[in-house]
Amino acid sequence: MNPLVSVKWLSEHLNHPDLVILDASLESNVANIEVEFPNLQIKGVRFFDLKGRFSNLENPLPNTLPNSETFAKECRKLGINNNSLIVVYDNIGVYASPRVWWMFKSMGHKNIAVLNGGLPEWIANNFETEEIQNKEVKEGNFKARFHPEFKKNASEILKNIESQKSVVVDARSYERFYGLKPETRENLKSGHILGSVNLPFLEVLENGKFLPKNELVSVFKDKNLLNSSLIFTCGSGLTACVLILASELIENNTNYLYDGSWTEWGQLEGVPIDK
Repeated sequence: MNPLVSVKWLSEHLNHPDLVILDASLESNVANIEVEFPNLQIKGVRFFDLKGRFSNLENPLPNTLPNSETFAKECRKLGINNNSLIVVYDNIGVYASPRVWWMFKSMGHKNIAVLNGGLPEWIANNFETEEIQNKEVKEGNFKARFHPEFKKNASEILKNIESQKSVVVDARSYERFYGLKPETRENLKSGHILGSVNLPFLEVLENGKFLPKNELVSVFKDKNLLNSSLIFTCGSGLTACVLILASELIENNTNYLYDGSWTEWGQLEGVPIDK
């Protein structure tokens, strides 16, 4: 399945018997983008509780990937099956939805795509919406097949600084990357992982949608990121997934996520940090 679908594509497949639409909208975002339609959803969607049910709440770090058993159990509660055709969106365009796409991929589910432009694009094209509501669904049969190689931990990042086998790409803003403004979370140092490259996630987007393929190629080329093994990081493992999706739209690379991201690295003692 193409990892990115248009609102036109979704409108034409609403009656597909295996289609499941997930709303991954969050209450806030680091880019301080205003939510235009906080009380609306695409008709018939199911809410994907990224911060609650689909994060490892036993981990003090935010947004970390839950274990495969928990992920599968919560998916079944949403009526998701092994043969489900999943489209995920959020209410500011493209923000949290790529994280959900990456999570399903890491759990072995390939039929997952992000809705380009999300809810604002859907509404701009006059497609049907409804007020936010939760509906009862029949329990699904989803089973997870976790791929641990999709994510990296801090020790692997430390080893990569020595080996330089992969390029670490940081999706945070220029100001946060260079420590020009303090981190929003307590007990976090400022700066970035030694040797990492800054590519703010908003640079691959325009008006809440991904740039055209040729422009994405130019963005990655300007940062010398083409034809390379890439490890993506950000503040808490969320916006890094925007860049992972952008990379996979232009190259057939294996991309990795440092799930702990700066929230972990910025607390560790003795790790190399640059500004």
